[in-house]
Amino acid sequence: MSRMPPALERSAERDAALRAAVPFVPRFGWGEAALRAGLRADGTDPDAAVGLFPQGPAAMVEAWTDLADRDMAGEAAGAGLDAMRVPLRIRTLMEIRLRQRAPHREAVRRAVAVLALPWNYGAAARATARTVDAMWLAAGDHSADASYYTRRATLAGIYAATLSFWLQDPDPEGTATLAFLDRRLEELGRFQKLKARSRSFTARRGGGTDRAA
Repeated sequence: MSRMPPALERSAERDAALRAAVPFVPRFGWGEAALRAGLRADGTDPDAAVGLFPQGPAAMVEAWTDLADRDMAGEAAGAGLDAMRVPLRIRTLMEIRLRQRAPHREAVRRAVAVLALPWNYGAAARATARTVDAMWLAAGDHSADASYYTRRATLAGIYAATLSFWLQDPDPEGTATLAFLDRRLEELGRFQKLKARSRSFTARRGGGTDRAA
């Protein structure tokens, strides 16, 4: 049985500490100082920060990303995704994710910077994989074939590009970011249609060859 990585050993205590710490990340960065400040502001003994994330800032960021995935999925459960086409489901999920994180944009920026460090590649890869998997699962995709990896790799690229745009977007409503996301999804839709036509054409040609033989 697989064991959850230490950075993601979930507990109510860790979730509460992360939520308390995030407002202090712009001042102190990701680490124990922000945890202590958050716990103190929350009326909790700051010494409780010791040992919560012994693997350091990258583990703290990874756990916060996991918490963000759960927050996104929780809100999406009541968003009526079942009545939407898949592209709109994905758009809605990304919109939820960005809106939920909008009050903590600087913390997101610092989280991206932490995960961008070469020695944190593993944490970055895991965080991205979990986020796109959470989005596809919330969108109703439970595929287990080769398309599982294709869908998630494609969405990872779209999400990374959209997040990068959002971090530079001064509009608190994120109008330009959503327009950017719409363009990326439209491009993906056109690519998927071309790929489907190519497969259909190849299948027809193959079928014709079989009949001629």
